Amino acid sequence: MRLRGAWKAGVGKRVLVGMSGGVDSSVAAALLVEAGYEVIGVTLNVWPEHDPMQALVEREDACCALGAVEDARRVAAQLGIRYYVLNFRDVFRRTVMANFAAEYARGRTPNPCVRCNQFVKFDALLARAAALEADYVATGHYARIDRDPATGRWRLRKAVDARKDQSYVLYVLSQERLARTLFPLGERTKAEVRALAERLGLVTATKPESQEICFVPSNNYRDYLARVAPETRRSGPIVDLAGQVIGQHEGIAYYTIGQRRGLGLAVGEPLYVVDIRPEENTLVVGPREALATPGCLVEDVNLVALEALDQPIRAAARVRYRAEEVPCWLLPAGDGQLAVRFVAPQRAVTPGQAIVFYADDVVLAGGTIARRLGAEEDVGAVGAAGEAVR
Repeated sequence: MRLRGAWKAGVGKRVLVGMSGGVDSSVAAALLVEAGYEVIGVTLNVWPEHDPMQALVEREDACCALGAVEDARRVAAQLGIRYYVLNFRDVFRRTVMANFAAEYARGRTPNPCVRCNQFVKFDALLARAAALEADYVATGHYARIDRDPATGRWRLRKAVDARKDQSYVLYVLSQERLARTLFPLGERTKAEVRALAERLGLVTATKPESQEICFVPSNNYRDYLARVAPETRRSGPIVDLAGQVIGQHEGIAYYTIGQRRGLGLAVGEPLYVVDIRPEENTLVVGPREALATPGCLVEDVNLVALEALDQPIRAAARVRYRAEEVPCWLLPAGDGQLAVRFVAPQRAVTPGQAIVFYADDVVLAGGTIARRLGAEEDVGAVGAAGEAVR
């Protein structure tokens, strides 16, 4: 077993490893031990105490399942490392769970994994690492970190295993976070990680993948919202592109851009949610072609490989997790925002979702889609700038 990467010599360095009880974080810890680091394993307890839905996440494939602590503890014992369970319930509830419900109530579609990475797995964990005098934190994410020899900036790069790459949900890592983070699995494939776990006899070797939204049982976010935010179930009109009322919805929080099923409409042609207007409590529906948009405005931007953005640049955009990258132009839009012009209009660009920009395998920047730029007056400046640099 050999750790790949320029930082493989870990003698004299202490690292805090987030251990979810799964195979990836278990192997990450094992690789760091082999590389000579002083490894401290930690599991983040994020589930609120006495929550009535606790029993519903006691599944083997849930990263916050009760069995995760025991699995992680057993792996730590096998590796001979210190192990702790850290109580991050309050920060998780405040920064991830509350935001999840609030964003849906605004008619947006959030990505809780991005916020968990930003505020829990890295911000809060790095603060705890400092208290334990650890030099680094590490996780089992599939991504790579290196330093640009030309600019000196830390770069976030895609994993070698394209099918497992998680750079999309890690774009929030600042230069300070990247400098203190290790991703031991970035140079390996999932098959290699499984094989290593089996060779080492780790109890997590055959454990299934965790579900994507750990606090939403069965991935049914509508049931979750009905329970934690019942005020979101407020009916209102469904209108067509001409503004004609053609139906009623159950609450804007229960619909997303691009949705076709569950609208309860019988109009003789397939209709999709093309806009959500929270201020009017209204859904707008239209034909499939109405989903196409030439651009979007991006907020909460984190520049990763880019030092600044003061002129249009060409990039590849990923508008959803696992989506194919599409060519686009990035332009500064003031107030820390970016404007994006897609080379070809894109379907179902969704406010609240993350959008991440790449140059080959390097993350340039990322942010949250604030709104689509569908009106001609919105996209005009973007289009002109894009044409000027073609």
